[in-house]
Amino acid sequence: MNIEYKRLTENELSTIIEMRINQLTEEYTSEGRSVPEDVDLRTALMDFYTRNMAAGTYVSWLAFDGDKIVGTSGMSFAEKPPYFSCPSGRVGILSSMYTDPNYRRMGIAINLLDRVVNEAREYGCGTIYITASDMGVKLYTAYGFKHNGNFMQYNL
Repeated sequence: MNIEYKRLTENELSTIIEMRINQLTEEYTSEGRSVPEDVDLRTALMDFYTRNMAAGTYVSWLAFDGDKIVGTSGMSFAEKPPYFSCPSGRVGILSSMYTDPNYRRMGIAINLLDRVVNEAREYGCGTIYITASDMGVKLYTAYGFKHNGNFMQYNL
């Protein structure tokens, strides 16, 4: 097996969208939640990826085994007023970390994570945020991410 890493292009968007929906479905059902049937994620994801890739505010690295995508990662960039621990005000929002179950425990996730963290560093981000799944917490903790007890969420 020879894993190759490539940056996401528009050529892979349809595949990535299906993988993202599968990932979200897996996370929802493992938490005992029902997947909403009235949400059109395909259209929303295509719009998100197309706009943000063109604007340079989203990057993704993919892991390939031949022609098959076996791992994904994503980093969105945002800006907020600067603060002491992030004087640039630029933040990265990590998302879409997923490895095909048949390829887990092979170093693919850490390799993808390293690539998008480097993208955030090059963009000038001072902080990276993530909402981690239970499965991902070990990976992020080992990488150096710390829990932020102040993080809260309000759904509109």
